[in-house]
Amino acid sequence: MQTKTRTFVDKIWLILKGLAMGAANKVPGVSGGVVAFVAGFYEEFIASLQKFNGKALRLLLNGRFKSFWAYVNGKFLGLLILGMLISYFSVSLLLDVALQHYPLLVWSAFFGMIIGSIYYIGKDFENWNRQIVLYTILGVIGGVSISLLEPAQENDHLVFVFFCGIIGVSGMTLPGLSGSFILILLGNYVLLLVDSVNALYTTLLDIVTLDFSFTDDPEQMRLLKVLLVFAAGSLTGLITLSHFLGYLLKKFKNNTNATILGFIAGSLGVVWPWKKEVYKMIDGNVLLDINGNPILDNYNRFFPSEVTLENTLAIFFIGVGILLVVALGKYGDKTRAHG
Repeated sequence: MQTKTRTFVDKIWLILKGLAMGAANKVPGVSGGVVAFVAGFYEEFIASLQKFNGKALRLLLNGRFKSFWAYVNGKFLGLLILGMLISYFSVSLLLDVALQHYPLLVWSAFFGMIIGSIYYIGKDFENWNRQIVLYTILGVIGGVSISLLEPAQENDHLVFVFFCGIIGVSGMTLPGLSGSFILILLGNYVLLLVDSVNALYTTLLDIVTLDFSFTDDPEQMRLLKVLLVFAAGSLTGLITLSHFLGYLLKKFKNNTNATILGFIAGSLGVVWPWKKEVYKMIDGNVLLDINGNPILDNYNRFFPSEVTLENTLAIFFIGVGILLVVALGKYGDKTRAHG
């Protein structure tokens, strides 16, 4: 499922979609796959990843780079990945700041976006038979079960980091399953999506200024090695999961979509806006990871009991999130109609 020709505007939109996916993947509880699903390019994304197979490898080894690029839908993936990379050094950094200073409003916007995603995906089911309802319920149970698990401690062993890459990338390929939240559960969110990314950013700045002293910094080199292994695991996960999901979408499309819908609904608890972080404690002291960061244990969720400006704004941002996804869905419908 490839779009043969893309206008300049289409290419800009693809980069923007990559920006949105990258930002969504960075936020715990939010899935970049939801963006792909609602925006109308999920099936092309999965189909393109499936092209990384034996034939693609033979084309690459034989030096047929142009044929390889066309075979794997390189223009589409390249622009999408470019958007994601730009996001990690721009939108994602802004999100970090926003989450630090305005957490309620940010979580409210994403909560609204997930509600909008549930509506958008659910409206396509014209016949809600018992089987569709069953798979939706199973998806909800899976999403809720994952949200109730307790986070582990940070582990920078490279084999485990590679495994984190395979699992963490699930948010890009499976809507409703947040790769960032999975990394929190595995204990490596700060290591892989904060410290390592910041180390890469610092390293790139050093290289641009022709300062190579970072090679003598054991901590920076450790983080770069961790990021490289994590990226390798992510690539492995992308290719293997895409083949599995492509098969499911081809053979059991309605059941797969119903399970995805359930997963998204089950993730609502993770992004509930009104919550406070609960950190692991030992003898009355907050437990820190090896980098001195407090280890997240869970959240205390609550319903707002007062009508305040902040709570009113939060409800407004929930509405903005819903409208944003509905608008994105309408654009996705147009994309599919003309694709």
